Amino acid sequence: MGAEPTLRPMTPLDLLHFNPCNLDHLTETYGIAFYLEYFTKWPHLCKVLESPNGQIEAYSNSNPLIFTLTSLTLGFLGNIVLGKLEASPYPAPVSPYDPSLTIYRKKWPNYLPWHAHITCLTVAPSARRLGHATRLSEALERVGDEADAWFVDLFVRVENEAAIQLYRKMGYSVYRRITDYYNDGSDAYDMRKPLKRDKKRKTVRPNGEMIKVDPSEVW
Repeated sequence: MGAEPTLRPMTPLDLLHFNPCNLDHLTETYGIAFYLEYFTKWPHLCKVLESPNGQIEAYSNSNPLIFTLTSLTLGFLGNIVLGKLEASPYPAPVSPYDPSLTIYRKKWPNYLPWHAHITCLTVAPSARRLGHATRLSEALERVGDEADAWFVDLFVRVENEAAIQLYRKMGYSVYRRITDYYNDGSDAYDMRKPLKRDKKRKTVRPNGEMIKVDPSEVW
């Protein structure tokens, strides 16, 4: 068995060496400023896994679960999951929030309760078909359950059929279709997976592929 990767603090110089984690052309990547913000605000929570030959196999940036808007990023073995815990930036129209209320489905279908969101889930090409995507998503789901979130959601390009099928196998379903979501005009599916708090699965619905919304309706 080979030597295990070394977990160490992440530095700005690592941004020049983590490309193997972001090779897929369907993976949404971020500008340098995004990562530098993490280094500035939460340097103690920025980590990388470095192989014995010096290659960055994974990275992790996360900030504490505090207040009403929080973020979490996890990485493992050449794979990345970037996510956060959040809610809409305004109080629930009817408090306490109850997804079973008809008024939410009819009047405020796009209100987002406290939930976990996967911003990016990517697996290095050399590490695919090993169950890493499931392990990473489950890690965020556990954080969501611990934070009493209602569900986990994610956005995926409608043409990314391989990813959509993977998410379906992991228990996600399409909640809505966001038209013209990406810079190139591509639509996105908003896919959800209920967490333990949603015992009756009221935060998901069938035939979400047919429900189209404008990006301005998505926070």
